[in-house]
Amino acid sequence: MLGVGPDRVVFTSGATESNNMVLAQVKRVWISAIEHPCVMEPSGEKAARIPVDAEGVVQIPWIADLLRKERPELIAVMAANNETGVIQPWREIAEFCRRESVPFLCDAAQWVGKMSAEGLGAATFVSGCAHKFGGPAGVGFLVCPPEFQPLIRGGPQESGRRAGTENVAGVVAMVAALQERVTAIESGALESRMRWRQAFEKALTEAALGIEILSQGAERLWNTVAVLMPEAPDCRRRWVVVMDKLGFAVSTGSACASGKEKASHVLTAMGISPDAAGRALRFSSGWETNERDWAALLAGIKAAVAEMGVERPGR
Repeated sequence: MLGVGPDRVVFTSGATESNNMVLAQVKRVWISAIEHPCVMEPSGEKAARIPVDAEGVVQIPWIADLLRKERPELIAVMAANNETGVIQPWREIAEFCRRESVPFLCDAAQWVGKMSAEGLGAATFVSGCAHKFGGPAGVGFLVCPPEFQPLIRGGPQESGRRAGTENVAGVVAMVAALQERVTAIESGALESRMRWRQAFEKALTEAALGIEILSQGAERLWNTVAVLMPEAPDCRRRWVVVMDKLGFAVSTGSACASGKEKASHVLTAMGISPDAAGRALRFSSGWETNERDWAALLAGIKAAVAEMGVERPGR
């Protein structure tokens, strides 16, 4: 399903471990400014940050320009962002890195099981985890070269690349879940789900609630919508709490002007101010989410805006 031979697959506890396995072996690494913390933190503060544009897309020309001056041991760019759903040019970067003989790590946790995995094997390293596509938590994989050196030592498991007894039940369940998603993708199930997300965004815009949909000009996953909610009269009330009381579990960035939480590094990299980032919400659907659920979410957002006492534009 990943387009690689079994000698390139190591089963792990998830994408966090997989990414740490790779990054533990390099010092000079370039990573995108929007990577997941499990890539950013083990990379260290000295890692070069590849910038993104206002839509949140990695800038390949920046990589090419810097390569004329120095060479990293590794370039890490995710397949799709976990906060905005923006799809990154991972295929182009994989080909670029192959030509330049630079190892490439692609964190595909948000991609595998939601989009076709065709072509991922072109990356030197690919990480992923089962719970992102309906499998059990605590199991994942790393695509890596056969001669990869282990991070966890003490046994010959996984051809000497990861010591410890394998989670056979978890791995089997992960493969079963992925097979189900691959079958759905191949049958054209993504088309309807993309239409549902687009229809939701269109209706949200037409509702004139003062909500800004982020990265509208970029190609995005079918299941993710990131928005900036309008400023509320009472800054002590948080959008995520109001939505939760209305029965919707949504994700958010920092608290509004609390001064205690940092703004999302993803939104900051896109040029969004910390104050605006504090009003960010992320809506994420799953394979079981249907068109009625998107309609219910829209109604819930309208109710939240009314409850927060926000004056709608044009009134």
